[in-house]
Amino acid sequence: MNALVTQPGERPSASGSAAETRQYLTFMLGGEVFAIGILAIKEIIEYGRITPVPMMPATIRGVMNLRGAVVPVMDLAARFGRPSAETGKRTCIVIVERHTAEEQQVIGVVVDSVNAVQEIAAGDIEPAPGFGMRIAPQFIAGMGKVNSKFVILLDIEQVLSLHDMEQLQEA
Repeated sequence: MNALVTQPGERPSASGSAAETRQYLTFMLGGEVFAIGILAIKEIIEYGRITPVPMMPATIRGVMNLRGAVVPVMDLAARFGRPSAETGKRTCIVIVERHTAEEQQVIGVVVDSVNAVQEIAAGDIEPAPGFGMRIAPQFIAGMGKVNSKFVILLDIEQVLSLHDMEQLQEA
């Protein structure tokens, strides 16, 4: 059986057959399990040297050198309106690729730790609840069931929307 993979920004749907699966990278952030569609992930690297840049939104920790390219690094906890987490031994930077009409952007996202790649059947994906979530609803693509527990599936296009971050900074 071929595994179907979620395209960046694609919202999962419960209407697919239970046999369809999508692959997600699961990770920890602030004690919660989140997931991003695997096609959006370029690589995972050890947390390293980040250079702060003046006048950046609070959600951007700075930039890093990734094989000669300047890559902005987002503090995902801050993006979700939470305090920045302390960096530890398992802290990683997930390098995510975002496609816009004009260009392809590569952004690093700081997470507490990376868990695993999980296959989630379309039938095991539910819409996000309309209440009780501790992050903005537009960031959530759905809730995936993995081993009888729910994983928050992120809409990476919304999470990494630099336009939204620029508007927040102007406000």
